[in-house]
Amino acid sequence: MAEARTPAQIEADIARRRQELAVVLDEIGVRMHPSTIIGDAKAKVTSKVDHVAGRACVAASRAVTEVRSRFVTEKGEPRLERIVPVAMVAVGVIGLLVSSSKSGGKTAEATGRRKR
Repeated sequence: MAEARTPAQIEADIARRRQELAVVLDEIGVRMHPSTIIGDAKAKVTSKVDHVAGRACVAASRAVTEVRSRFVTEKGEPRLERIVPVAMVAVGVIGLLVSSSKSGGKTAEATGRRKR
């Protein structure tokens, strides 16, 4: 059989349980406070952004390494057979852009001519 408890034991048990309940309610209050919820959300977003940024950095590093390997030998010497054609294309594209910006801005309205 269970021992009979004294009123003092019962009161002590009630006080202990009240204290435990107060701690639990305080924890719930902290967790449900708007600033805690916002802080948790910010931490999750920051973590996700850091993760994505890290992956992007690794991908960019791989891309740079791959492009570099196409234009430079393992010894670090430039591969002119690949650099010269790319440079010529770049110069041609820049030349086209410059010439089109000089003459491309002049339309029939800008020069005062009528469309026929």
